Amino acid sequence: MPAAEPLQGSPRAEVADFAEGAGAGAGSGAVHADWLKPFRPRRGLHNAHLQTIAGNFMRRQGAMPALSEELVVPVEPAHLYSDRERPDPQHPDGWPVPETAVMCLCHWQPEAHTRLTVVLVHGLEGSASSGYVLGNTARLWADGCNVVRMNMRSCGGTDALAPTIYHSGRSEDVAAVVEALHARGFTRIALIGYSMGGNLVVRYAGQQSVLPPEQRCPALCAVAGVSPLLDLAPSSRALHLPGNRLYERRFLRAMKRRLRAKATLFPGLYQRLAREGVYARIRTMRDFDGEIVARFGGFADADDYYTQTSASQYASRLAIPTVILHAADDPFIRTLPETSRALQANRWVRYVETSHGGHCAFLGDPLAGDQGRWAEETLARWLATEVGA
Repeated sequence: MPAAEPLQGSPRAEVADFAEGAGAGAGSGAVHADWLKPFRPRRGLHNAHLQTIAGNFMRRQGAMPALSEELVVPVEPAHLYSDRERPDPQHPDGWPVPETAVMCLCHWQPEAHTRLTVVLVHGLEGSASSGYVLGNTARLWADGCNVVRMNMRSCGGTDALAPTIYHSGRSEDVAAVVEALHARGFTRIALIGYSMGGNLVVRYAGQQSVLPPEQRCPALCAVAGVSPLLDLAPSSRALHLPGNRLYERRFLRAMKRRLRAKATLFPGLYQRLAREGVYARIRTMRDFDGEIVARFGGFADADDYYTQTSASQYASRLAIPTVILHAADDPFIRTLPETSRALQANRWVRYVETSHGGHCAFLGDPLAGDQGRWAEETLARWLATEVGA
């Protein structure tokens, strides 16, 4: 498989490398904290594509805690949907859209309200049962944390709960989950997001950070993004590079399949897509974002979607303890130089960039004592240091 295109002009974190090019930027200076250990790729997995693919399929060890509760959180009220560019003469006032909700799978510790509660948010076409979600669940549970595995809209077999689509700008869904937990008496809530989920949690943290202190959710105490999709436009272009077409085709197949399923459940919203020949026009992720996300998400086009929803716009304004784990060889996540600089200059942010690690993988040496799951171990240590269990 061809190697990933090198990052053009992407700065390294402003600190001397320590083992395999790992670095950390933290506010005005470099930090070599106890929670941050060097990342050394597993033998034979220095290649970014091998890391990414192996990370997706390699089994994890560790026992999963028993499921305590399935929590359904409303995220969007019932409303009328009207396509201004393609009005339906049979429904001039728009199609009725039922309430949208997300499903969270909860694992509560004894004396749960005294513990740190960690909400895990998956990436594109993942679910609450994605491998990295399960791995973090087992690890954080062992540390004494409550864990809430959040499904994005329609994901994890919840299509019937969500007539509307999910996308990178749905930070209001994360907000709804945090507010629901806070209303139930959980006073310390941390967020961990992978890939698209990373954009969602960092975007929400940014939106909270720019509010007056009295309007912020007081329970939100820490945020982490792993391989976060902070700059959508360059990452979309990277996903279409020849060396990344395998990933793009996989995502597109899954998302078209989901759309067809939604057309069966909610014909008033989606059956027109087949009649209009929309599926045939979607050949790239950018096509999908323009034809589907923009149309049903309220954006002018794909570029407008990318601009409005990229969490990078909050990089310099984050005011909540945040850690970002990013691999310089990530095949398709592109963090712009100005985004990296803003994160590194922000005193609330720990920006960690490694030379290797692929996308959401970071498969390290299994003899290091963390089953070779460097990101999961790093997040657990950071949370223990930052806020405690």
